[in-house]
Parts: sequence; C-alpha cells; structure tokens
Amino acid sequence: MNAKPRKKFGMVVVGVGRAGSVRMRDLQSPHASSAFLSLMGFVSRRELGSIDGVQQISLEDALSNQEVEVAYICTESSSHEDYIRQFLNAGKHVLVEYPMALSLAAAEDLWALAEQKGKVLHEEHIELLMEEFAFLKKEVVGKDLLKGSLLFTAGPLEEERFGFPSFSGISRLTWLVSLFGELSLVSATLEERKEDQYMKMTVCLETENKRPLTWIEEKGQGLKRNRYLSFHFKSGALENMPNVGINKNILLKDQNIFVQKLLGQFSEKELAAEKKRILHCLGLAEEIQKNCYSQK
Repeated sequence: MNAKPRKKFGMVVVGVGRAGSVRMRDLQSPHASSAFLSLMGFVSRRELGSIDGVQQISLEDALSNQEVEVAYICTESSSHEDYIRQFLNAGKHVLVEYPMALSLAAAEDLWALAEQKGKVLHEEHIELLMEEFAFLKKEVVGKDLLKGSLLFTAGPLEEERFGFPSFSGISRLTWLVSLFGELSLVSATLEERKEDQYMKMTVCLETENKRPLTWIEEKGQGLKRNRYLSFHFKSGALENMPNVGINKNILLKDQNIFVQKLLGQFSEKELAAEKKRILHCLGLAEEIQKNCYSQK
C-alpha cells in the first residue's frame, strides 16, 4: 500500500452492529489503508442520527450519491445479496462479510455483475487472518493427512438471519479448504431440537486423496464459543489448538487487503484463486444444506 494516496474513495458503512462499529472506528483512525478512504456516513434501519460525529444517511442517498464509491456491508447474512446487488448496480465497490450470499448461483451472479460493472467485490475472511490459522498453516504444510476433525460450539444463532449452519459456519469450512485443498461431500446430517434452541450438524468430507475430514457445528444454550480440532498425519498428530496469541486488528488487516484490490495491487492469478476458493466453499455449503434436508 505504498501508492501515493489519490483522492480518497468516498464510502459508507451499511449496518452498525459489532463489526460495523469496529469498521467505523478503524476508518476514523490513522492507518495506512484508511488514508485512501473517506467515511461519508452510515446506513442503518435504526434511527441513530449520528455516531462519533459520523452522520446517518438513507440507503437511497448512499446509492445515488456519486461521491460514494465504496460500501462496507456489515448486516445479517440474509440481506447481503440484496445490498451487494443494489450497490454494484449503482456503480460502487463492495466489501461484504462472509457469506456474500446464501446460494452458489446468487454468488456467481453477483461476481458476474461486479465484473460487468468493473467493480471490486470483496468477501472478508478474517478467519484466515487469525493467529490460529497462521499456526495451523505452518503445522500442516508438507504433511500427509490421514484423517481430521473440526468441531465448533457456540450459542444459538437465528437461521432466518444468518442462513443454514453450513453458511453461517462457512469460516470453518474455509479453514479446512485452505489447509487441505478442495473437498468433496460424503454425507451430512442435522439434528435439531428447536424447543431447546439446539442443533448439531455433522458433515463428512474427503480430500482429493480420499482422506476423511469431519466438520461439526454444535449450537445451543449454554455452549461456549470454542473450536476443537484433531488432525492425524503420518508423522504424528495435532490435537486441539495451543494458545498462539491474541488476534489483533483482523478487520483492519482485511481492510488493507480490500484497499490493495481497489488500488489494483492484486494479480489476476491471486484474485482468480481467491474467487475459486470462495465459490468452492459456497458450493459445498449448499450441497451440505441439500443433503441435510434430504435426510429429513
């Protein structure tokens, strides 16, 4: 990001929940990538007036204002597709939280629209910027996997807002694909007790070398947010995650990547590989959803 700041990209943040608030804070702090961005306002369904001196603006104004060139979409997953489509059609670049859409066809359509409009469409994947992932990447490189499992536990999550568990949990799937390459689905089941707000999704995957990987998402009241992993290699095993330090400024690291894309500092090859991985994961998530529904 050593390019000299051109005029800044005018931008808006859509949705000011936890992530949107951190995004606004980063944009107002002196960082290398923030020097290329000018926060012009935020969009929210709630009437908030202003936050830390930043004015609330209507969605219509954000879409029609020629000075707004970029939108950060930080809303619930079920609304991502609609917001992305509106901002791309209005000629804006878009950064969106994962998953960009709740079906593969919608994601492919949005990417085609971004390419047609000549705009950057960036799906953030902060889980790949975490210290834990950097540790794992170093641990698995060059090793021959025999089998593995990844279990994620957390409190309940509303499917209507965040999508089927394979979509709301796509960051775990992204970890597995980024560590072990493209995966294929063997089977998927979903156990639900709606009255207890409990669900457990069990997914059996395999690598291109036919090595089994199990991914489990378990959500319910009283379950703490935690990750449990077990990877067995020919040369030994990795059981659970050591404490590898605090994840600092991962949303800011993601913003840096986005700004590099705006400045044309990513190669076509890098962009194509990222798009392929994202669409592969979304395709798997959809296949898992269909598989679970067919078991019912």
